Amino acid sequence: MPFIANTDKQREQMLGELGMSAADLFADIPADLRCERLQIGRGLSEQEVRRRLAGLSARNRSELVSFLGGGFYDHFVPAAVEALASRSEFYTAYTPYQPEVSQGTLQAIYEYQSAICRLTEMEVANASLYDGGTAVYEAVMMAMRITGRNRVIVDEAVNPVYRKMLRSYTSNLGIELVQTTWRDGLADREKIGAELDDKTAAVVLQNPNFFGCLDDFADLAGAAHKHGALLIVSCYPISLGIVRSPGQMGADIVVGEGQSLGLALAFGGPYLGFMATREKFVRRMPGRVVGRTKDADGRDGFVLTLQTREQHIRREKATSNICTNEGLCALTATIYMSLLGAEGLAELAQTCADKASYAQKRLLQIPGVTTHFPNRWYFNEFVLRLPVAAEKIIRRLLERGISAGFPLSRYYDGMENSLLVAVTEKRTTEQINLLAHVLEVSL
Repeated sequence: MPFIANTDKQREQMLGELGMSAADLFADIPADLRCERLQIGRGLSEQEVRRRLAGLSARNRSELVSFLGGGFYDHFVPAAVEALASRSEFYTAYTPYQPEVSQGTLQAIYEYQSAICRLTEMEVANASLYDGGTAVYEAVMMAMRITGRNRVIVDEAVNPVYRKMLRSYTSNLGIELVQTTWRDGLADREKIGAELDDKTAAVVLQNPNFFGCLDDFADLAGAAHKHGALLIVSCYPISLGIVRSPGQMGADIVVGEGQSLGLALAFGGPYLGFMATREKFVRRMPGRVVGRTKDADGRDGFVLTLQTREQHIRREKATSNICTNEGLCALTATIYMSLLGAEGLAELAQTCADKASYAQKRLLQIPGVTTHFPNRWYFNEFVLRLPVAAEKIIRRLLERGISAGFPLSRYYDGMENSLLVAVTEKRTTEQINLLAHVLEVSL
């Protein structure tokens, strides 16, 4: 059992054994940045605290009309989602360490897995991951376990945040990450083909990609499989209401960010990563899998079929222990998908696509504004090329209460004038016309 210091005396004892003092732990922090003493004023009453917090909250620009996307989207969340997820039996549910007495939790996870499989058209799904970025990392590690290889090709049009997370997580693991550039808004087949070899574990792609462009990876799946490599596809779940699924394209592992499935933007989290794969790879998948069975009396029941905690199996065979997220975020997504149903999801996806199409046509009527990737299909995001720097325009429109989109120069060289615009079902025709008007007078 590891020693845990719970008192000042125990901490001094522990540091003494290490030949250190508490000051040594903070030696790397410059003296001018250290806080020698907290300057805490008198306590406030409840009424004063409420007034203070209300004042701070009022400084947020919560009334902004948002056309910001890039992996996180301003979708409408029905009131029933929060009402159901906030019920005490759900809100307080946690990891089922005694699964046999957690039938309700296990059933909720099973329904979540089933919904993700239907959405992606894959065969098995786990009980959720932490977010879209760590899901890409987990998929890469899974592919390496399956193939016994350590070389991974990543398309540059995959979300830059995910790619940065992947590099950070794998920097000391001896993994060779090969990044291929995009061509005309899509994955460059020629460059990926040139990099594919018999040492490649996986090819990582995204659909729609970070530029919002849609692609069909069936040819790349075939190319990867010829070399014994796997195809990993990160996807936007709402788009799957009308877009060809990764399963249909031949993907081996499908991941994505589940924030759009009923989770609020909430300043960055908590979010939900999902993962689905082929049944033959299920034992290489991280996290947990819940199954449905019958007991000795023939009654339906739910069981924790697979779990990967290091305490339960040999450490060298363990995968990542991901469990807490299934308690609430995955449940919320399950409620959201259940309320929409297959027809509702398709209608939602079509609405987003139609509004994005209207927005692009309206914005392209502005003199000097062009599309960055002509003749490309997109779902609900597209890239505009402006006559001035995108960041400058974004600042101007923020003053008018509009978040116009994402400046691609933040992640891509040579795209200083490129603006990524996202449109969801929440954006009205009036708001789109307002964006066009304000943008035109701001250029």
